[in-house]
Amino acid sequence: MDKQAILAQMTQIEDQIGNLYKELGGLKEQIVQMLEENTRLELENQAKGERLEALQSSEQNGTARDDLTLAEASGEGHDNLARLYNEGFHICNVHYGSMRSSEDCLFCLSFLSKTSQEEK
Repeated sequence: MDKQAILAQMTQIEDQIGNLYKELGGLKEQIVQMLEENTRLELENQAKGERLEALQSSEQNGTARDDLTLAEASGEGHDNLARLYNEGFHICNVHYGSMRSSEDCLFCLSFLSKTSQEEK
């Protein structure tokens, strides 16, 4: 093989690597979108399940929840939001449900702080 053929082959490989890198970036973006949608759907499903349980229990008891049950539900909600934040998702109203970068979000931390103070 002469030098020109090797250089042409090297250029072709570089182009292929560039195309693969672009494809990989697109796949990564799709995965992020799927994770965000999955989290949103999990939250929605959980909220609907809790509402269904509340409706069923109030129908069985014939009464609405008492204050203790509401306080427990509030605590569970805070725990769920804290869990989501620790898993790498925003819980603030600015970027809710989107993936966080490796840094902490001041809006999310402020929200968690407010909700934990309200429970006390």
